[in-house]
Amino acid sequence: MTDTATEAWQRWTERRTAAVGAPHGALALTGTHWLEPEPTAIPGLPGSWWAADGAVLVQAKAADGLRVRGAEGALDGTVELRPDTAPDADLLTFGEILLVPIEREGELALRVFDPDSPARASFAGIAAYPYAPEWAVPAVFTPFESDQDVLVPNADGRERPLAVTGRIAFQLAGEPHTLTVSREGDRLTGVIADGTSGRETYRFRFVVLPAPDGDGRTVLDLNRAYLPPCAFADHFVCPFPPPGNRLTVAVEAGEKQVLTK
Repeated sequence: MTDTATEAWQRWTERRTAAVGAPHGALALTGTHWLEPEPTAIPGLPGSWWAADGAVLVQAKAADGLRVRGAEGALDGTVELRPDTAPDADLLTFGEILLVPIEREGELALRVFDPDSPARASFAGIAAYPYAPEWAVPAVFTPFESDQDVLVPNADGRERPLAVTGRIAFQLAGEPHTLTVSREGDRLTGVIADGTSGRETYRFRFVVLPAPDGDGRTVLDLNRAYLPPCAFADHFVCPFPPPGNRLTVAVEAGEKQVLTK
């Protein structure tokens, strides 16, 4: 028996809530520490940390209790860690804390996910609009001749390039609209704002569309517009919407805000 669209959406919202509230989910992020070429200490963690040749390096003693996932015993000496952009990225643990080396536009950092974070302890769910089928609309994707980089502000106050691959065209309440989108595997992704942003909903949201067919046809389901990671923790780096991705219509669909106890 095939699930209805409402039932499928309900399960999606449940998975979203479980994922962000997991022990090492978005709410557990307590710090993103950008690294320099010189070794430095990171508050709350043992060892010395620095960046060199596209990798995060750490020097620690076995007694410190740092462990590289998949390796035997505690870290002892200097270890080079591959960031999250590498296909064989490394992860570390320090007790129950997860440490994730990351790379963003050539800069390296260490993210700290603590299951005991205050944000995770106070989490009470994600407010969302009820499912409404009229917010799932056909869309047509037109790729650019070549992928482009658009410079956009990020949640940390810096500007970074956002790779975009084309535009989708669609209608809402009989009015035509377009959005600039990126590719993530076969799917399309977008960063959007609308008439509810910064009031009823977070200041911007993300959307994902199924892979377009040979004629560029896909579906934009705004019931699944979701909060960016920086809505859950200030230490995430999230891109703001590129030019033209601020819809004048109030999109009363999808996730709205993080709820706290």
